Amino acid sequence: MSVRNPGQKFITTRWSLIAAATGGEDARAALATLCEVYWPPCYAFVRRNGHDADAALDLTQGFFTRLLEGDDLSRVDRERGRFRSWLLAALKHHLVHDWRREQAQKRGGGAPHLSIDADAAESQYNLLELSHDVTPERLFERHWALSLLERALAAVREEWRRMGKSALFERLAGCLTSDLELTSYQAIAADFGLTGNNVKVTVHRLRQRYRAALHEEISLTVESDDAVEAELRYLLAALG
Repeated sequence: MSVRNPGQKFITTRWSLIAAATGGEDARAALATLCEVYWPPCYAFVRRNGHDADAALDLTQGFFTRLLEGDDLSRVDRERGRFRSWLLAALKHHLVHDWRREQAQKRGGGAPHLSIDADAAESQYNLLELSHDVTPERLFERHWALSLLERALAAVREEWRRMGKSALFERLAGCLTSDLELTSYQAIAADFGLTGNNVKVTVHRLRQRYRAALHEEISLTVESDDAVEAELRYLLAALG
């Protein structure tokens, strides 16, 4: 993924990823990224619409295969707002109008190779399907939010790995979703040769970096700076 120009916001958005995915030398990498990020929420939506795991796998792969092989991506109107909304509408259209044709195409039968983890998608689906009254749209949003959170966490984890601080990161990662108790600060300080105050400052900075990473991920799915905070609140609410 390209690096943003410091003097201009949102140079690299999912919309520009879509543009790259429609042709050119970066198309394969762009398509792989689209599939990796958005496979789980699309799979969850299909599952919640009453399809079993095997059928959902076929249908979701058929959907992405159509995007990769067809020209739907080239017709996307980026001015219409959130990529999340566009993708869900496209998936609904696929299920209503095209699933029978796509079902007839066997997985891998001449289609572009898609790097997916079907077992992980099914496990995530089972984890977030909390009640029978959750709509497919709501479940799609939950999985979308979880995908963004996981990508932000992975980005920060990689930064700490490059600094040679993987072990410390794993000990502190729990603070991103809850407060550490005083005894935890003391234990971490002792294990890593730090002071308690060092640990508190490090936790504060880690939380700031994680939130920044999450903002960066969200900025890739919306078209304005103002929309980032609103989207963040919406997606965290979707996780409930």
